[in-house]
Formats: sequence, structure tokens, C-alpha cells
Amino acid sequence: MKHYFTRLEETIKRDWELPALANYHGETFTYKDLATYMEKFHIFFESAGIVKGDKIALCAKNTARWGISFLSINTYEATVVPLLSDFTVESLQHLVNHSSSVVLFTDTDKWTKMDISTMPGLKAVVSVTDFTLLYARDESIKSAFDSIPETFNTRFPLGFTRENVSLPIGNDQDICVINYTSGTTSAPKGVMLRYECLSSMVEFAIENNYVDSNDSLVSMLPMGHIYGLMFEFIYPLCFGCTVYFLGKTPSPTLLLKAMQEVKPFLVAAVPLVMEKVYKSSLKPVLRKWYMKIATHIPGVSTIIYRKIGSKLMDAFGGQVRMFILGGAAMNPEVEKVFKKIKLPYTVGYGMTEASPLLAYEHPSKYVIGSCGKVVSCAQIRIDSEDPLHIAGEIQAKGTNICSGYYNNPEASKNAFTPDGFLRTGDLGIVDKDGNIFIKGRSKNMILSANGQNIYPEEMEAIVNSQSYVAESVVVDRNSKLVALVYLDKDAIRKDGLDEEAVSDIPEKVRINANRVLPNYSQITKVEVVLEPFEKTPKMSIRRFLYK
Repeated sequence: MKHYFTRLEETIKRDWELPALANYHGETFTYKDLATYMEKFHIFFESAGIVKGDKIALCAKNTARWGISFLSINTYEATVVPLLSDFTVESLQHLVNHSSSVVLFTDTDKWTKMDISTMPGLKAVVSVTDFTLLYARDESIKSAFDSIPETFNTRFPLGFTRENVSLPIGNDQDICVINYTSGTTSAPKGVMLRYECLSSMVEFAIENNYVDSNDSLVSMLPMGHIYGLMFEFIYPLCFGCTVYFLGKTPSPTLLLKAMQEVKPFLVAAVPLVMEKVYKSSLKPVLRKWYMKIATHIPGVSTIIYRKIGSKLMDAFGGQVRMFILGGAAMNPEVEKVFKKIKLPYTVGYGMTEASPLLAYEHPSKYVIGSCGKVVSCAQIRIDSEDPLHIAGEIQAKGTNICSGYYNNPEASKNAFTPDGFLRTGDLGIVDKDGNIFIKGRSKNMILSANGQNIYPEEMEAIVNSQSYVAESVVVDRNSKLVALVYLDKDAIRKDGLDEEAVSDIPEKVRINANRVLPNYSQITKVEVVLEPFEKTPKMSIRRFLYK
């Protein structure tokens, strides 16, 4: 297995003058710029007394300078602590302390809201906005930062060239990233990932989706989460791709405009994004009376779906080779349509602790309803007496699996079985061909009065397919199943529903869902919530808030 630094070094030297990182309609940095900034920050870290293994936190908006900051820290062999930019100031300050970080990279405007007295371990704070020094604990730190240009010129009197680039290897077992999760069932924990974890994911990704210097990518996932960090940044950058950052979660209009201009080779997203595309663009067309008739006529149906698929691909720039969806299950109704229009999509499965992938399958072999097969760098087992038919906990082991949780020995111990398998907390089955089917989270499973296992995620997929439902959560209240739903306000407004019609929606949802649900998992009540459900970075609902 090649170290990802080896891949990156080869690419930097080969693509020296080519664009590496860019802000959409903003500044652009070449691979030469990237390598130069990395070297200058290494000089600062060294002069400031930062040593290998020290923790450096990074909390800022997704930008090209965020990428430069991450790689500057990572290639110095300090441990990067990427924190979500939408964490509250209080949470950010707590995690800076919990991670034992000695330096913080953050946005200038975010820094103005922080209280340095709450983070006594920090030696320095650097602005990701413009790479200026925002705080120095003492004069020696300020002097180390101010002397970067002089030291750089002294060290490279003939100029910094591609031949001067040399990234460290032989550190596969060292912790390189502490990624704080923001889970659906608990408070954040610092997942410790080794260099080999990232390298194994890079190797798996290139084996399954080739990328080179001719490719571009639109980055829209949060870089503070391993899903976006790996597949919208590290993997494509290692092979010469130009990564364009959108900065913050874009509107659908801005997103599609960026796709049209950048023409990405890959779209990595959560199912919710593509389900919104389906509900807003495809479903209204397919629901028209004449389309319902036409799509049931052999031959005509194929032509219609092919044309719809072609238009959707064009909307994403026309160069997408693959849509990778992860973070949650795909709505079955949406999947059926995507298969019919031959969208090259696949639904993977993973978690922060797996850096992040555990299962994946190429779109051409992907089985609808599954989340693919186990990745080549890991092994998976189902803790069940009959894994083909009876759901059990999915457990995993491999080079991509984390080393536990930082400063949390009890959680680290509980995360693994005695023989070293990670307890994912997810329930699933596997078919004879190795395709994995997720049933739900073990903490979410509801045991009915007659002993039936009820998986709320499966019920929610049915509820979500009902008219005017944007999203839902099914909860157990005194042995009664209640569906909490957030209504699709845009669809209601578009169809011109009056107040009385809107008030009838909950009961219609209950009746229609129960027609599909088995007797042991009938919904007794549907309640409307007024705000969207609070979510994790990968857009999974934080279910523990809605019990």
C-alpha cells in the first residue's frame, strides 16, 4: 500500500504549475503554491517548538486555504484536529482544550467571538482567511512567525523548486487526524485515525474511480467531517484533480451553476441532496397524468427515462462518472427511479471510525436497497446466528479502522470486541453475494410487544415517500409508534393547499403508510414538527433529541 504522502508528492512534482485548490469564483492555488505554503508553515512550526504528534486544531469555512492549512499540519506530522465550522463557539473552545491542541487555525471573524482565556494550552492562532497571526502567547511565537520569509529565503537561496519537496513516510501507525464526530445518538468523540487509515482509503478510491490532472471536482461537503475530507479533498488532490470549494452549503441554483462551470468527474453527496433533486425536478414530471400512461408503455418508457437521465446528467455538468451517496439510506422510491434513468450512482456505507468507508460497490454492480460489499482494506462480519436472514450488529476490522477515541479510554474499550472488531452499532444482513443491507441502528431498534424487531429507519422510508413529507422520525411512546414529520413547505405552497387541507395531511400520511407497513409496525399517530430535524454533518438526524 502506497502512503498517501507518496502519491501527493508525486503529483506535486508532476503538476507543479497546474491548479490544485480554488475557491469557486475566487482565488486559485497551484501545486507549487500548495508546496510552498506547506514548507513555510513547517518553518513556523519548527521555530515555535511544535513537534511531531502535537495537536493543531483547524476550524474554518471550506476554502482553498483550509486545504493548505490541513496539509501543512498533516505533512509536518503534527496531528490535525479538524472541527466543524458550524460548531458553537463554546463547543469549539471545549474541543480545542479536549484535544490538547497547541495551535488553532480559524477564520478571522470566528476568532473575534472566542475567548482565549478558555483555551490556556494554545501557543498561537493563525487566520485561515489570510494566513496572518491572530494570537501569540509570547514574543518568541510572534518572532517565529515574523521570521518565516527570512528563514525560507535562507533555506532556499536558489528558490523553492519541485526537487525540494520531500514528504515524510514510515509513519503509517502514527495518529494523523483526530476527527470529532457529531453523532445521532451521543455527544462528540475524538476518533483517532492513523496515516495508514487515510492511505488505505486513497488506494481503494483510485482502484474504483480513476482520477487525473484533467479532472475537476466541486467540494460541498463539510471538510470537518471525514466523508468530505477524504473524497472531496485528499483522494482527488493526490492524483492531480483541481478541487473547487463552494465555501458553505449552496442553494440548489448555485450548486447546479457551479456544476455546469466546473464539470466535476465525481459527485459525493448525502442521499438527502439527491432526494431533493428527485422531489423538486423529477417527481413533478413523472406524476403528470400523461407521463404515468407513457411510462407504462414498453419501449416508450425506456426512451422517456433515458431522456430524463440525460437531462439530469447535463445539469451536473455532463462529466460525472459516478455519484457516491453515503451517510444514510436512500429512499426506495427514489432508488427505483434512479435505476430506471440509469443514473451512475451507488450508495456506500461507513462511519468516521472507518475513515470512512466500510462498504461500496461500483454503480454497474450495485444492488438496489443495499450499501455495497465490504471494501478491500477491511473485513466485516454480522453478529447473528443467521447473517443471511437475521439482522445482527455489523462489526469490522481493517487498516482503515480507527485506534479508538482520544482521551476516552472507556469509550475506546467499549468500541471493540475482545478479538479486535469495531462495534459499529448498526444492524444488518448480508446476502449470498456479499451485498450488505442496513436495517438500522441497534440503539434505535424497537422491540414490539409480540417480540418483533422494528427498525424505525425502514418505516421512515415509507413515511417519507408520502405526499408533502420532507423528513420524519419514528419513535416509541408507551409501546405506541408515533411518526414525527416535517412537511415539505415548498410542495404545499406550489400546490396551493389551504389551511384545512394542510391539517388533513398527518392523518392521510398515517393511513397511506399503514397500508404498506406490516401489522406489527402500524403507526398510531402522526405529529407535525415545525422545524427541520437537527442533523449531523453527514445529514443524519440526531435522533436522541426526539425521543
